[in-house]
Amino acid sequence: MFDVQTIRRDFPILAREVNGKPLVYLDNGASAQKPKVVIDAITRAYAEEYANVHRGLHTLSNIATEKYEAVRGTIARFLGAADEEEIVFTSGTTEGINLVAYGWAMPNLGPGDEIVLSVMEHHANIVPWHFLRERQGVVLKWVDVDAAGNLDPQAVLDAIGPKTKLVAVTQMSNVLGTVVDVAAIARGAREKGVPVLVDGSQAAVHMPVNVDEIGADFYAITGHKLYGPSGSGAIHIRKERMNEMRPFLGGGDMIREVHKDSVTYNAPPMKFEAGTPGIVQQIGLGVALDYMMGIGMADIAAHEQAITGYAMDRLGGLNWLQVQGRAEHRGAIFSFTLDGPAHAHDISTVLDKKGVAVRAGQHCAGPLMDHLGVAATCRASFAMYNTPEEVDKLVEALELCHELFA
Repeated sequence: MFDVQTIRRDFPILAREVNGKPLVYLDNGASAQKPKVVIDAITRAYAEEYANVHRGLHTLSNIATEKYEAVRGTIARFLGAADEEEIVFTSGTTEGINLVAYGWAMPNLGPGDEIVLSVMEHHANIVPWHFLRERQGVVLKWVDVDAAGNLDPQAVLDAIGPKTKLVAVTQMSNVLGTVVDVAAIARGAREKGVPVLVDGSQAAVHMPVNVDEIGADFYAITGHKLYGPSGSGAIHIRKERMNEMRPFLGGGDMIREVHKDSVTYNAPPMKFEAGTPGIVQQIGLGVALDYMMGIGMADIAAHEQAITGYAMDRLGGLNWLQVQGRAEHRGAIFSFTLDGPAHAHDISTVLDKKGVAVRAGQHCAGPLMDHLGVAATCRASFAMYNTPEEVDKLVEALELCHELFA
């Protein structure tokens, strides 16, 4: 049974105060807090079990290697991937998408070839494709969302033309919370022979994910949003795409042999994992994913949907507050502005004085801000440990903002 108070006790930071007020942490879309089981695992790894992996036969190296490599299977299980060899460790979604850009797209796309993007994409799923636009003449084709913030899968598929070589799309907007039917996009794109990359940074935290059912060629996640350490993450890459990729980084672990006049690369996924990795970070991520799966992703999603519904009801009574986007299917993320002169940064500062942590700015989503016609928004994002009472505190703090800035 899902018990939010029991879960809250697993997160030490939630017991602290900020500016003399109990912390209300609603910036989970940027980075989630860490449960004690993850903190303890990280401490133990450094204090009792640390050594480099893959490079020694001594006891500590064997322990570290075993725990580190076990995370590959944990991630595969979390993502519903049948083959853990399709899991490549990364430092997060940004590195994962860049791996695809440099390792797959750069050698396979040329002048005039197209990449289809939605206007909702995070900069991490935009800038690597701009590199190809600048350097190789690749064309970026943009698909807008409707007035409610929905992204129609058919509109994405309709944007695919004879020169389209990739569709890159988020499964959940980090600004609007819009949930995208990426399975429909992947299915339709496959029929047209076009690979699909999915940015799963937000979706994987808030809902059950099964990459085999989604059917995308690439699916990237980032650990620090999944209650794990920063610097951890992974990307699921289908084997047929791995076979089309060249290495992105060169160094240890991604090679079998190196000679003066030749080099032999390791087999995937090691082929794409150069250098000493984030050993402890990935071990911590594995513990975080086990923690989430132990609670149950369906139960986490149901709790967060209930909190989001309650928040929408409370905020709907504030006629001076504008929620950006009202998508039919949305996750536990929403952005808002206030009528009047208050900038998002001013609002965030006032909320912080009440102990309420939200994000303010463009949220690394410049094209979406342009589409919405706003300079910046505040964003609240829920996690498994948030409560209706914290929604009430957010509303109280917003009412203070309205009094100050009206």
